[in-house]
Amino acid sequence: MRLLYHYPLCGASRVVRFMLAEKKLDFSLQYETTWGVSDKVYEVNVFGTLPVFVDMSGTSVYGSSAIREYLESVYPEVNLLGGDYFEMTEARKIADWFDFVFAKDVYSNVVNEKIIKRFSRSSEPANPNNIRLASSKLGLHMEYLSWLIDRRNWLSGQLFSVADIYAASFLSVLDYLDFVPWKKYEVVKDWYARIKSRPAFRAILSDNLAQIPASKEYSNPDF
Repeated sequence: MRLLYHYPLCGASRVVRFMLAEKKLDFSLQYETTWGVSDKVYEVNVFGTLPVFVDMSGTSVYGSSAIREYLESVYPEVNLLGGDYFEMTEARKIADWFDFVFAKDVYSNVVNEKIIKRFSRSSEPANPNNIRLASSKLGLHMEYLSWLIDRRNWLSGQLFSVADIYAASFLSVLDYLDFVPWKKYEVVKDWYARIKSRPAFRAILSDNLAQIPASKEYSNPDF
């Protein structure tokens, strides 16, 4: 059985879960936390970071971008990179935007303040300025998403791709934490509603941690 070491509120882990579900690949989940992984993670990833994917062959791959390329190469029956070279380039570019730029500008600040500092027993005090900065920068990213969606069927072009998977996975964590002002960005909201209606996204919408309850409309496709 394929195995994914993940934390439910980790955007990169959600990317891999979403991809595996879209490709209709069976897998099991091993719960970890991003701030204190078990020794089992170090056995398959010397860096001790999430997510880590272990294939049926025993091959272990870590980091969402490496796992993305591995899955596209080994399981190409369901194409998640788009139709032509332009779409494939756009899909990878947008995926990396979320994995690196959006994560740095918005996602990491919110998750660090609202989750990691709370549960990792960090000695670092809460810093509301980080939340304000993340909120300010979120608007810039949402405006760019709106621009893309206005001009394309999906984020990278005509076909659903890893661009949509990355954007939805990282935004879904913020949505879980009730951090996305959807009413200000109706175009992005409509796109996300389409994502929430996909069967492969249902498992992610069913996440609900006892210590951190999901926002009221998190699992509602008609939010």
